[in-house]
Amino acid sequence: MVFITPRISVPDEELHESFVRASGAGGQNINKVSTAVELRFSIFENQTIPYDVKMRLIRLAGRRVTQEGVLILFVQTHRTQDMNRKAAADRFVELVQKAALPPPPPRIATKPTRGAVKRRLVGKAIRATVKSNRKRPDDPDEL
Repeated sequence: MVFITPRISVPDEELHESFVRASGAGGQNINKVSTAVELRFSIFENQTIPYDVKMRLIRLAGRRVTQEGVLILFVQTHRTQDMNRKAAADRFVELVQKAALPPPPPRIATKPTRGAVKRRLVGKAIRATVKSNRKRPDDPDEL
């Protein structure tokens, strides 16, 4: 059982791990050992995660979720299979914990105060006079 929050936990049977050969440099060992981990989790088949958390999880995961609703985490950052397994489990827990947080309250649009509008317009007028004073006196635009 993978514990995510006090109210949310995922059975180990729902997390499917497969091991593949990692890409990149690695010397002679790279062609013999499958150290990269591909962790798969079917979001819609899970019964323990609430629906709203599932929707936020899909939005947070982005391209890592397939059309069928399967979350795929591919980890090949470490040299050993065991460390990659732990990193994949940690990423999964972190992602679901982030999805379990309540959404932030919606932003309420406000108008700037009358004083703020006045200060902005005064600043613009000062800047305009500074720029207009930089012109040549015989500029044809002045005539």
